[in-house]
Amino acid sequence: MSFSIGDLVTRNSYHNDTVFEIVDLKEEVAYLQGYNIRLEADSKISDLAKVDPNLLQDDDKELKRGVSNLLHLNREEYFYLPGKVLHIDGDDRYLSRCLSFYEEMNVRAYGIKLHEDEIAGDIRKHLEELNPDIVVITGHDAYYKNKGNKNNINNYKNSYHFVKAVEEVRKYEKSQDKLVVIAGACQSDYEELIKAGANFASSPKRINIHALDPAIIAVSTALSERNKTINLIDILEKTKFGSEGMGGILTNGTMYVGYPR
Repeated sequence: MSFSIGDLVTRNSYHNDTVFEIVDLKEEVAYLQGYNIRLEADSKISDLAKVDPNLLQDDDKELKRGVSNLLHLNREEYFYLPGKVLHIDGDDRYLSRCLSFYEEMNVRAYGIKLHEDEIAGDIRKHLEELNPDIVVITGHDAYYKNKGNKNNINNYKNSYHFVKAVEEVRKYEKSQDKLVVIAGACQSDYEELIKAGANFASSPKRINIHALDPAIIAVSTALSERNKTINLIDILEKTKFGSEGMGGILTNGTMYVGYPR
């Protein structure tokens, strides 16, 4: 069987549990990116099986339905100013999907593609320029179980860089009520991200997360009333894998409500 860049595939050796897109081919190796999951991998071409795109479940639509109730606002009498989002992503494909989601949900968002190890050094200038209410710091990550202790940040692909980025945000704005931070990607060091000052982070159970999960949290926060505490359990359940993939602290919404319209 022949394969091409753009094909959707699974890996036989992993029981075909995750759908990937082929992003590059070199000799007998395929370089893969999770179709819905924020995951990068490579595989021998001989281990791949093709997937029919028509048979895939549309996870994006399912997740969007979960937050659609936030759009049911009384627009006849009141006007609404949702929180502004700065979304920094290590992956331009996932960034594009998240930006489309923000637009669909009528949330003003600015997207910036930065490699994970560049975020901490560049984030302050973007904060000063855009003055957001919510910052998303995400991309790719992985927990290397074969290296041992999950409490050692050196056993993660990019958690160290995410933590440093969160620390830079907190140097800019210490208050977690004034600037909401959502950080992490697949299998990230959840505890260290929360300690660094994130309001929400991945991944409590060191599992993979959906491409839209950080944006789901951001939209839910942007469309919740300012100075009212968001239902923490409810907001986490809107994500693909719930509290196993994302966790956080009690946080206030960022949306102003005005009257009259």
